[in-house]
Amino acid sequence: MPVKNLDPNLKVFSLNSNPALAQEIADSIGVELGKCSVTRFSDGEIQINIEESIRGCDVYVIQSTSAPVNEHIMELLIMIDALKRASAKTINLVIPYYGYARQDRKARAREPITAKLVANLLETAGATRVITLDLHAPQIQGFFDIPIDHLMGVPILGNYFSQREFDGELVIVSPDHGGVTRARKLAERLKAPIAIIDKRRPKPNVAEVMNIVGNIEGKIAILIDDIIDTAGTITLGANALAENGAKEVYACCTHPVLSGPAMERINNSKIKELVVTNSIELGEKKLSANVIQLSVADLLGEAILRVHQDQSVSFLFD
Repeated sequence: MPVKNLDPNLKVFSLNSNPALAQEIADSIGVELGKCSVTRFSDGEIQINIEESIRGCDVYVIQSTSAPVNEHIMELLIMIDALKRASAKTINLVIPYYGYARQDRKARAREPITAKLVANLLETAGATRVITLDLHAPQIQGFFDIPIDHLMGVPILGNYFSQREFDGELVIVSPDHGGVTRARKLAERLKAPIAIIDKRRPKPNVAEVMNIVGNIEGKIAILIDDIIDTAGTITLGANALAENGAKEVYACCTHPVLSGPAMERINNSKIKELVVTNSIELGEKKLSANVIQLSVADLLGEAILRVHQDQSVSFLFD
């Protein structure tokens, strides 16, 4: 647990994306959440009022840019402007889930790089630092010209699975080639081998053909990804593992976007248990017996304290 904070110049504010996580973070570092109100005019415009003095303070704003993404980004931009005009000393953004991160490059002609645009907006508004968790593409750190602390969810997920007793050998599975590094980090923590799902679509509208690289027969497979959105990739992978001889299939991710048909697909798949963090607030419809949610509050709380006290944050990256 982080050391409790006694510095009156450290202020933590929450916006509307994940107030429960913000309260957990505030409790973990021993501060009360700052007083502010977020209201709407009748036409939908956002109005923010900071209801206490923050002059000369180091302010930390907790806001995931999760659905509704554009609303939450606008809340954050307006909050930054309000803090700047109220003479905050530093404006530190704690963004557990960084939206638009999947638009990090031009995959086709005439496409935007929206992850860079969002970084520009946050900086121009007046942010002085960003603390975030499991960016979809690590190079997004380079889109910012302000300090960014990029924390990892693998230690939290790994700790959960290391305390479980499984009836059989584990294998950690990456659902695609892009996630191999993440799978290897979890595998090292659990002292397990890795496997990779190699998928291809022979032609449009033809089901993906999946080849599994690695030995999964008779083993307990744990699929790991950073984001599960519509759950198409993860459920296809889980079913392929089961069909190819995996004894049981678990899945885990840092950011449970879980949009559209995600929960229906997960409930109808071979996934025995889905383990996620609370970087994104889950509604009641997404909470079920086979969804386990782990807290990132202590990790983010410790990062906030270390930044505020000018201590090293690097060990938290691992």
